[in-house]
Amino acid sequence: MNMTTEFPDGKSRCRWCGAAPEFLDYHDTEWGFPVSDERRLFEKLSLESFQSGLSWRTILAKRDNFRAAFHNFEIDRIACFTSHDINRLLKDVGIVRHRGKIEAVINNAQRAQELVKREGSLAAFLWRYEPDPKQLAKPQTASTSAESIALSKDLKKLGWKFVGPTTVYAFMQAMGLINDHVEDCVIRTKVELARKGFKRPGGDKLRRATP
Repeated sequence: MNMTTEFPDGKSRCRWCGAAPEFLDYHDTEWGFPVSDERRLFEKLSLESFQSGLSWRTILAKRDNFRAAFHNFEIDRIACFTSHDINRLLKDVGIVRHRGKIEAVINNAQRAQELVKREGSLAAFLWRYEPDPKQLAKPQTASTSAESIALSKDLKKLGWKFVGPTTVYAFMQAMGLINDHVEDCVIRTKVELARKGFKRPGGDKLRRATP
């Protein structure tokens, strides 16, 4: 099965990024490139949680609204949200108004604060679950992995919500913990080069062994 599509610029890319106009820039400039910024990592985990049961196109189209509603996903600010904020968000037509998911983001911000106090860095903790590329299946042939299952399980033990294995795997794909661009995609090599030059948060001593 051909997993790529040739675009008007003559270059082949992952087939999924041709499904909607807004996907192309996201695919070419964000998806798969490694990220260590705490805010961006928390934002992506939060948005993937909101995507559960929905399409990424829905969430991506509302991303700016989510950022405005959740104060740019600053962990410390969200951790202080009260019932007043929950009611405000439930009235915000620009986001997905799902009480459980809204409350989960607030809860997860509080759990992230606890994790940072204990581990020193949310990024270092998350990047411990980076898989060994040699042990991965071919790109885009799975929706979970041993590592996403392990990370999901460990986050849940720490009290996080809406972080199932599929949600976590999508997060790992997007944030560059794995390179799931298909072999013939023009961006795959760019992502691989970025990953090779990427300084892992916390250093090698914090890397987690493959489950």
